[in-house]
Amino acid sequence: MTMKSFEDKKIAVLLPCYNEELTIGKVIRDFKQALPQATIYVYDNNSSDNTAKIAHDEDAVVRKEPRQGKGNVIRAMFEDIDADVYIMSDGDDTYPADASPAMVEKILEGYDMVIGDRLSSTYFQENKRPFHNFGNRLVRGSINGLFGANVTDIMTGYRAFSFTFVKTYPILSRGFEVETEMTIHSLNNNLRLFEMPIQYRDRPEGSVSKLNTIGDGVKVLSTIFRLIREYKPMPFFGTLSFLFTLIGIIFTVSVGLDFLHTGIVARFPTFMGAIMLIVIGLLLFITGVILDVIAKNNRKDFITQVNYVAFVKRNIK
Repeated sequence: MTMKSFEDKKIAVLLPCYNEELTIGKVIRDFKQALPQATIYVYDNNSSDNTAKIAHDEDAVVRKEPRQGKGNVIRAMFEDIDADVYIMSDGDDTYPADASPAMVEKILEGYDMVIGDRLSSTYFQENKRPFHNFGNRLVRGSINGLFGANVTDIMTGYRAFSFTFVKTYPILSRGFEVETEMTIHSLNNNLRLFEMPIQYRDRPEGSVSKLNTIGDGVKVLSTIFRLIREYKPMPFFGTLSFLFTLIGIIFTVSVGLDFLHTGIVARFPTFMGAIMLIVIGLLLFITGVILDVIAKNNRKDFITQVNYVAFVKRNIK
């Protein structure tokens, strides 16, 4: 498939921005060169510098999003913009615009989301923040292990989406953890993913990252914890059930051995506590079973919703 084959397609380049005056102009020009037929949208998230003015001077479509946080910006973009293919990147000039035509082609081939994979190429050489490297590996390992997947870059901000994905994806995260949420949502609903290695480059000198290594890292981990609880309730509550029940049984056996030797229950409070732990374990197991049924029904509803959106899109055309 060549660029001419998608000249008639509506392509939207989405650039969420907060104080990116140093780089936003170059990013817009690069995407104009890579995808001349695309409309470039810059959503200014309360910048205190000249990001919006520079984007306007570069003939991008500039809009404001007052709710602070990348997740809030992406939610607004997905609600506002209709297109056949969406390219989401950052305004910090860390992602190569020249990879975007190949990402568009993959979406038009039928994939729901294309992931710009930084970790297979230059990320660990370019990124100067060791804790970020550790965090990427930790998140990748935990999510792949739980969902039985093999996604290399869970947290990349360079992605392409289909119309159906954009209009059916429920964004709940407010900040930088939104990329992790996207990946888990896709794996849970068995969407068609394609990973494309890209040449990541670190921010140019003078450009400052908005990521808070500790704060945003905690948010990402809490998002993973929440999504695992919602999407995989049986493993989550089943593990808790096993731990509570095991501890209860250990204490019960300890009290039972004392009873066999003495003929009396010398540690009655311990015995009652052990029984309560076993009961809690059983309740957690039942909770997991119920929520697992609900989660499966939610996946069925999601498939119905996706089919409906695809049907409406075909009939509108």
